[in-house]
Amino acid sequence: MKPYFIKTPSFLKLFFNNWAWSFSRKNKVIYLTFDDGPTPEITTWVLKELAKYNAEGTFFCIGKNIQENTEIYQKIIEAKHSIGNHTFNHLNGWKTTTYAYIDDCLKTTNFINNTSKLFRPPYGKLSLSQSKKLRKQGYKIIMWDVLSADFDLKISPEKCLENVVRNTENGSIIVFHDSLKAKEKLYYVLPKILEYYSHKGYSFKKIT
Repeated sequence: MKPYFIKTPSFLKLFFNNWAWSFSRKNKVIYLTFDDGPTPEITTWVLKELAKYNAEGTFFCIGKNIQENTEIYQKIIEAKHSIGNHTFNHLNGWKTTTYAYIDDCLKTTNFINNTSKLFRPPYGKLSLSQSKKLRKQGYKIIMWDVLSADFDLKISPEKCLENVVRNTENGSIIVFHDSLKAKEKLYYVLPKILEYYSHKGYSFKKIT
């Protein structure tokens, strides 16, 4: 059994109801999100694929990656996608003190040159005290209801595509990774998802 859910269970959404897991089911809108960048070549490729469909995305960036790849980060800004905080050092909230975690998050804020107040915890792991302090800082905690699992080296690109298509519905927040680890599956899946849902009349919106 995999140590993660592809489709987020309802009980988690109910228990952690201060966090965003999905949006309105009324409209044919999907929210594509990309974690762990910016990454040379990969993030640039993602931007080009999104542009083909006039698709908006939300990029949850690691602070040290912004620091090391400022030109790529600026391309995300120029394309008018949303930016979210993904900590500076990709910290696991369950293994980090609240003080150290918040300090790391605020360090990333210094590199995000817009008014974004979106936050996604790496690994989806965040303590209630960390969440409370971040929300007091004005952050919205953005989770997901569909995990592509593009990071999982044990599954095929075809299985990754199936994970998304089988579980996506109106208002879904979908997680991809613009990272080296996910590159093979991302390159296979993202163009197919953009084409498939565009033909079905969906639009791709950023989270604000």
